Amino acid sequence: MKKDKTRPFVLYVAEKIYLKVSEIKKKNPEITNIEAIERFIGTNLFKEISSGKFHDKWFKELKKNNFIDKNSGKKIPSETIRLLVIQKDTMMRQLIGYPSLYYTKSFYPLELSQRSFNHLWRICENYELWCNEVGKKNKILLKLFD
Repeated sequence: MKKDKTRPFVLYVAEKIYLKVSEIKKKNPEITNIEAIERFIGTNLFKEISSGKFHDKWFKELKKNNFIDKNSGKKIPSETIRLLVIQKDTMMRQLIGYPSLYYTKSFYPLELSQRSFNHLWRICENYELWCNEVGKKNKILLKLFD
């Protein structure tokens, strides 16, 4: 049986995050993946995702197109839409960001910032795992598992 290599809709936001973190790392090759993710926390994309605006904009576009994804041409099932709404809510809870409070005076991340970082790391790991699983090794840019 041939594997479906189409990116699942629930990985759409993960791919956006992963590509942005990869772009940060590529522009700054001297930094670690950890630092690239920390820098991602200050981007407009992070703010858009953590506020729910990213998903809202996507849902609005999908609704306008009768829930047909413009990239794949496939209709997104209502069950998947419900999962994406849960994903949006989870992102908003996990990625609570207080950039001015990111580090304490001792330079240890605050709990909320650490939670955001951990969530982003897991998202990037999951994206790499999917790429590996479907044989898209050329999309694995950060090499979190090396």
